[in-house]
Amino acid sequence: RLSRHTFLFYLVCLLLFFPRKEIISRIYPVKGIDVSHYQEVIDWKSIAENDISFVFVKATEGMSLKDKLFTRNWERIKQEGLKRGAYHFFRPTISAERQAAHFSRSVDLELGDFPPVLDVEVLDGVSKKELLIGVHAWLVHTEMEYGVKPIIYTNQDFYNKYLRKAFENYPLWIARYSLREPKLKDDSKWVFWQYTSAGKIKGIKGRTDFNVFHGTLEELDHFSMQPREILR
Repeated sequence: RLSRHTFLFYLVCLLLFFPRKEIISRIYPVKGIDVSHYQEVIDWKSIAENDISFVFVKATEGMSLKDKLFTRNWERIKQEGLKRGAYHFFRPTISAERQAAHFSRSVDLELGDFPPVLDVEVLDGVSKKELLIGVHAWLVHTEMEYGVKPIIYTNQDFYNKYLRKAFENYPLWIARYSLREPKLKDDSKWVFWQYTSAGKIKGIKGRTDFNVFHGTLEELDHFSMQPREILR
């Protein structure tokens, strides 16, 4: 058995020779990114030439804001043949029903796209109970609209403090910026893991989020919207 000092020595050596991206991608080879207008205009052709299998893109926030580059990103991602998903940034003080309606007016999902994503990471001053009621309302309205259970995105700490055990039947996309994969206190399993916000990739000038999928490419295809799930 390795001593603590020996283990730390080997870990430091590993980090020196293999960046976090390479270590995690060796364990979870199905890789993706997520973007918004903060990444500015993206060269999607260059992105597609990298070892990227999927992209999540910000669509909406609150009940009126639409990401200024969403339409462009959404169309270009499809043109390059990448799997795509759209997310809504949830504002707990605003009507969840109106937020769900805003998202559905803004995003047309097609066969092969990922289910809708709800980004939940702020309280905006509401109580935990109020947050859970609002999140539940958005999820129900959106599931009725698209015919598929939405994905919940949040970070590990926020999930453990506010969301655990409340949405056990929903797919989870968890942010944890570490070499260690997400650890959820209710033992829920994650589907997507956002492991860094400082990724560099050809086609994006600045930094972006890197993610991995907990499964194979075949399983990623199965996770996408299926014909029976399209209601409109």
